[in-house]
Amino acid sequence: MLDSLNIKTNSDTYLGFDFGYKKIGVAVGETLTSTASPLQTIRSINQSPDWQIISKLIQEWRPTGLVVGISRQSDGSDNPVTPRIIKFCNQLHGRYQLPVYQQDETLSTFEAKQMLFDDVNLSATKLWEVQDQLAAQLILQSWLNDQI
Repeated sequence: MLDSLNIKTNSDTYLGFDFGYKKIGVAVGETLTSTASPLQTIRSINQSPDWQIISKLIQEWRPTGLVVGISRQSDGSDNPVTPRIIKFCNQLHGRYQLPVYQQDETLSTFEAKQMLFDDVNLSATKLWEVQDQLAAQLILQSWLNDQI
């Protein structure tokens, strides 16, 4: 009966990533409520992802897919970090055999910093610890919103 009313009765979980050289923000979201929440910040090891922690998150959350923020110049061309993000996307797909979706992340970290610093009034130290997971939440939330 619910399916005939076009009401979603199941939910898929997704993990969102805000890739950076020093740290990667992670968020989790699901399609039933179309909401994303910050999850954690993973510190990189010698500017490489900490695959052990990412693997634990994949095992724990069992996502249907992964969403990665892709950074580009305002004219749409690649910026210096774009190739590293694309490599990260390819590595995620290769390691976990899950679909990897790219979502424009333009200004997501900047927006996260503004929200945390201005609205919540966090110190610079605490801001550094959580800004990437909030950016990942914004990236994943944008992707979920596009799916509706």
